[in-house]
Amino acid sequence: MKQDFNRSQDNDTLREWRESAPYWEKHRDVIRRMFEPITQTLIEEAGIVAGQSVLDVAGGPGEPSLTISKLVGPSGSVVCTDGVAEMVTAAESEAQRLGRKNMRFQQCTAESLPFASNSFDTVISRLGVMFFPDALAALREMLRVIKPGGTISLAVWHKSEVNPYAHRVNEVIDRHLETPRVDANALGPFRFAERGKLAAILTEAKAIDVSERLLQFQMEAPISSEEFWIMRSEISEILREKLKRLTPEQATRVAAEVRQAVCEFFPSGKMSFPAEVIIVTGSKPDDAGIES
Repeated sequence: MKQDFNRSQDNDTLREWRESAPYWEKHRDVIRRMFEPITQTLIEEAGIVAGQSVLDVAGGPGEPSLTISKLVGPSGSVVCTDGVAEMVTAAESEAQRLGRKNMRFQQCTAESLPFASNSFDTVISRLGVMFFPDALAALREMLRVIKPGGTISLAVWHKSEVNPYAHRVNEVIDRHLETPRVDANALGPFRFAERGKLAAILTEAKAIDVSERLLQFQMEAPISSEEFWIMRSEISEILREKLKRLTPEQATRVAAEVRQAVCEFFPSGKMSFPAEVIIVTGSKPDDAGIES
């Protein structure tokens, strides 16, 4: 029964991300800028350097794979994976446009990676683990494909209330729509917002030297509050579904209220939200026999 439930969750999640893929590609440059501090911290925590082989799990339309491919250089390599074909296609198209010849692409889920054991120096995932139906199975798979002594580094959102990018919008929506209480363990952006929660699962997956770092940064991009709302309302499947329940008049009112709610985070007309994520990093034991 648990396998059937996980499969159902997996299908629903992939469907939602499939519908979101065109919007993530549309807003690619803005999202890259927004999450650049997370990408750089993952690189630092994972110890990624030139010449390494890196696997990016749930890489969406190409980041942080594209940034990492430039760092590892022609003597290194990056494999960008995602469970959604449209995301993988978008990533591959951007890599071709940029002339990145040290990249490969693969559609697959985190729980079933089609790579041999001990294949990569490092595995990373930026804001993806929260959406894996079976996080423990996914982390075991990610550890399996790392070489002994290699690293795994994961980024997840800290609590909603310290991320106004999310909660200021949700507060406005909740004033207009009745929103059911979200299960803390349900798939969603704040599933691992409690400190220590993801680190415990990575430890259970048999990683060693597991550490946790709270990253506080400014989420910045050269966009106005109006442009922010367009992007925010498009890239989130949950938000798109909620907005469909509003009348055109209500939707117009919500847009105006959101812009008012976030106006303090647009000094000089450009976006700058305080934000917090948790970075969890571990290593594969030298004598590991980790199997999926």
